Amino acid sequence: MSLERPAAPFPYDLLPPTETFLVTSDNFSEGDTLSKRHVYDGWGFDGENISPHLTWRSQPEGTKSFAVSCFDADAPTPAGFWHWTIVGIPAEVTELAENAGANGGEGLPEGACMCRTDFGTKDFGGAAPPEGDIPHRYVFAVHALDTDDLGIDDSVSCTVAAFNYLGATIGRATITGMYQNTGE
Repeated sequence: MSLERPAAPFPYDLLPPTETFLVTSDNFSEGDTLSKRHVYDGWGFDGENISPHLTWRSQPEGTKSFAVSCFDADAPTPAGFWHWTIVGIPAEVTELAENAGANGGEGLPEGACMCRTDFGTKDFGGAAPPEGDIPHRYVFAVHALDTDDLGIDDSVSCTVAAFNYLGATIGRATITGMYQNTGE
């Protein structure tokens, strides 16, 4: 099955502009194909469902906490697909180890929690595009926030978390990994 359609707009181009800073990963560079380690384990995928390493620097002055997310704007839905969101990351934390998004949250910094993804879980959900679809962009974003209390917890969805941190975002850094399900 081929889903012939254009890619969606870059999701953060649709939001008010913020300061930018730098995020990198030991696992992939901007535009690289994500490895099997970062592909979903389920729904017919045989990935490892491991969140990638992320590190960031040069965040704006006044940053009081961070939120980290992974969003697939190319999912064939009107609302994209949320693969991961962490809120409550303290301002002094500037790195997440590979597999920090494991179920249970043992790899998270103290005080941080993961929100409910579109998979219905509170952990990292790897790349899982439909077979034959266009290459999907998995946008990992680090949001620098001017507050350390968004007034939410892990009971909310990634969408609700994004709604809450949008008004507190003073800077954003993104890195995008690609993945296409060719059926092979």
